[in-house]
Amino acid sequence: MRFRSIFNAGASARATQRKGPPPCDCALPAKREKKPASVNRRGAAWRGLVLPAIAVALWSAISALHLVKSGLLVSPLAVLHAGLQQLGSGALLRALSASLAREGCGFVIGTVGGLLLGSLLGFSRIARRMVGPSFDTFKQISLFAWIPLISVWFGLGDVAKVVFLSLAALLPVTAHTCDGIHAVPRSYIEVARAFRYSRLQLIAHVILPAALPSIFTGIYLALIYSWLATLGAEYLLVSGSGIGNLLIDGSEQFRMDLVLLGIIVVGLTGWALNALARAVERAIFARRTVRPSQAATTLGAS
Repeated sequence: MRFRSIFNAGASARATQRKGPPPCDCALPAKREKKPASVNRRGAAWRGLVLPAIAVALWSAISALHLVKSGLLVSPLAVLHAGLQQLGSGALLRALSASLAREGCGFVIGTVGGLLLGSLLGFSRIARRMVGPSFDTFKQISLFAWIPLISVWFGLGDVAKVVFLSLAALLPVTAHTCDGIHAVPRSYIEVARAFRYSRLQLIAHVILPAALPSIFTGIYLALIYSWLATLGAEYLLVSGSGIGNLLIDGSEQFRMDLVLLGIIVVGLTGWALNALARAVERAIFARRTVRPSQAATTLGAS
């Protein structure tokens, strides 16, 4: 009898384990509502201003308390005053417009050349075998190593600077265009051939759309590199106006307010170019996104 009672108790315990615990009457926690993407982006932008605000506050405190007794550190108010003077005289706008004009010309020329050369290397095996090794060697040469040769061939004017900036934009666009074309999955091409796509349709509707993210990365890097190379060209090819010349004038005159003003303008301009490139990228890829209903309609029509 004792064995039977123990056996019945174990069986009832196993049955309870199989049935699971009794249902809980407690209410489930409410689901958190997701915030819109625009709200998240605005919050991220405000959070990105925290570090610059702290840096300016520390800069102001060090200047006000005279912790650094040197002419190398000026107050933010002195930099602001110098900026207002440069804006009032028009010197800052002239320098910035000259730098942006050079950067724009070099960027456009280098990007167009990079797209053509990268497409040639991506689509043509003969060109890849003949030109590819030379291009791989060419891109290993430091960009600033070309300045002596460029200055001898084109002088010290704007033409030499635009040539230098074109080289800065050419290399990333060419490399990423070629790599993007080579990285297209083989299955895409096989499906296109199964649908009897022509060579032109294969390139226009399959290869280039699939390689577009890599191509746009190259263009984005070209925009950054050409802006950085603009300052290098204005430093080393000293002729004409520009933000680089503003920095040189400030250092020669020992005016740290002009030097810091030029650095701030360079950083804000680079940030604006970065934001513009990201906005264009989002707009392009938003148009390329196909909704399920549109895709079903297209497939049904075909």
